[in-house]
Amino acid sequence: MDKPILITGMSGLIGSAVRNAMSSDYELRALNRREVDGVLTTSADLVNLEAIRPAFEGVGTVIHLAAKAGERFTWKELLDTNVTGTRNVYQAATDAGCRRVIFASSGATVSGYEQIEPYKSLVEARYEDAPNSWTLITADMPTRPTGVYGSTKVWGEALGRHFADTTDLSVICLRIGFVNRQDRPSRPRDYSIWCSQRDIVDLIVKSVHIDESIKYDVLFGTSVNRYGYRDLSRARNTAGFDPQDSADDFR
Repeated sequence: MDKPILITGMSGLIGSAVRNAMSSDYELRALNRREVDGVLTTSADLVNLEAIRPAFEGVGTVIHLAAKAGERFTWKELLDTNVTGTRNVYQAATDAGCRRVIFASSGATVSGYEQIEPYKSLVEARYEDAPNSWTLITADMPTRPTGVYGSTKVWGEALGRHFADTTDLSVICLRIGFVNRQDRPSRPRDYSIWCSQRDIVDLIVKSVHIDESIKYDVLFGTSVNRYGYRDLSRARNTAGFDPQDSADDFR
């Protein structure tokens, strides 16, 4: 890459893992609320468009990981970071002439399918009630968020589509599964949606190099879980995603 890569939310769990994997081969910058040691950092809140603009100058690719994740946050927090903040990232990237934004979306955009069978049996680990095979949820199927957080990620994907259609920006949305600090499944549901840190880093890094002709795409990112319900074939075909881990290894 001939231009630096900007990572928002570098101090978070996934951001730290991506930094560790990329720092030796790429020039990295950070857009973070606090300084990241050893990395050129723009300290600013995503809600402030003018304050974040300097972070995008001279950047080729943006990996947008910063978000308020989950339903424990207030609407104001979700609005500022996930809605307004994501819009500001797309706008600043476009204005600075960046080539691509990799948007950290979420499996929460489709987790509403878990309310119906056979997905309900899978995430509740009632495998005896599940069929031998099931239809995988693909990115072409309607979104089905279960909460406000998931809905903000649907917004981020839709806005990415708008920017990809109306500007020179390429947008790759990654519907990331459950990544945790312990790096192993800890609940019955995790055996369907878990993604190891190694696997999500692989998908993010490979998304940087997706062919320039692809202006927009939505890819699922989980490990290879026996009882998973999210289709990984598009990520394999488009990004060369090669997940190495499985939740089932921890049973």
